[in-house]
Amino acid sequence: MPLIALTGGIASGKSTVAARLAEHGATVIDADAIVREVQQPGGPVLEAIVAEFGRDVLTADGALDRAALGARVFGDEAALQRLNAIVHPAVRAESHRRFAAALSTDPASVVVYDVPLLVEARVDDPWDLIVVADAPADERVRRMVHLRGMDEDDASRRIGAQVSDEERRAIADVVIDTSGSMDDTLAQVDALWASLVQPA
Repeated sequence: MPLIALTGGIASGKSTVAARLAEHGATVIDADAIVREVQQPGGPVLEAIVAEFGRDVLTADGALDRAALGARVFGDEAALQRLNAIVHPAVRAESHRRFAAALSTDPASVVVYDVPLLVEARVDDPWDLIVVADAPADERVRRMVHLRGMDEDDASRRIGAQVSDEERRAIADVVIDTSGSMDDTLAQVDALWASLVQPA
């Protein structure tokens, strides 16, 4: 079972790459979805977040107020590290559980872990392949403005708050250049899939 880490900065086209791999038959496990699940009310992760940051990071109905929490940790490296120390171990445990479940279901399956914070948190895991979706920062800003309706300055700040494109490319086994047409991006993903699947 090839275990592939797929990463990329915000608006890099990572979701497009993941969706195409899923179309080919890969089991895609979404790190962001796991984060949301482990932070559900009633669980130990949310309780630990509240103990660390206070009840003002909760909505009126007791769920995590992601915007409030984000405002608390954005630009505060120490606070972000405290948050990561709570969330990352739970996400790691759940992701490994899902990897094992995929393997037990189909030992020949290709498992893709869609993980934005690979460089920051998971680069030393035993991946068979690291795939990076890559596009220049100015193109990613353009996408965030035109496709997501974001302010250009806010888009630039979000990109600047992440690790650099150079750091991502430095860990990549495969780089998918998403700066061209959609057809070009999909062709690169198709070629990657062909290299992963051995003929019977």
